Amino acid sequence: MRKTFFVAAILLALTFAINAQQPDKSKRPSPPGQAAVSLADGKKIAIDYSRPKINDPKSGQPRKIFGALVPYGEVWRTGANEATSFVTDADLMVGSAHVPAGHYTLYSLPGENGWKLIISRKTGQWGTPYPGDAEDLARVDMTVQRTPSTVDPFTISLDKTGAKSAVLKMAWENTQASVDITEH
Repeated sequence: MRKTFFVAAILLALTFAINAQQPDKSKRPSPPGQAAVSLADGKKIAIDYSRPKINDPKSGQPRKIFGALVPYGEVWRTGANEATSFVTDADLMVGSAHVPAGHYTLYSLPGENGWKLIISRKTGQWGTPYPGDAEDLARVDMTVQRTPSTVDPFTISLDKTGAKSAVLKMAWENTQASVDITEH
């Protein structure tokens, strides 16, 4: 009995010590963000990501984002820090791609004249490096437009458009990329 109590006390102390050492993610230069939407049947879509800012965290100076910090024609981790997670309880159509219920990672491929959303099967990694197209579930064309004003920090939203539909929007600096999502 004493051994069990002693072991339990040590495990409890270790749990508190580990939790106390976890950094507060809200204090990061690119704090966490979340976008979520509930569909009519109660199924949910959720995106967890980090929100980098235009100003350099070290110098405080503004940076050129798309075409510079985020180069055109190269896969971007779509945020900062941990990889951007995409979790759905429902089978979906994301643009023209069928996405079964499950856990995924989002990447994007920004271009001067168009973007692609990359839905990767590989999950749980730090934001870089991109695991390669062998892990891609799908690559989906996104609609790109200029924003009416500067968007800072980087923002992902899931805006409900119907009982079983939403639009995923990613905006930063003066660019917004979007794709329609419908329950399948």
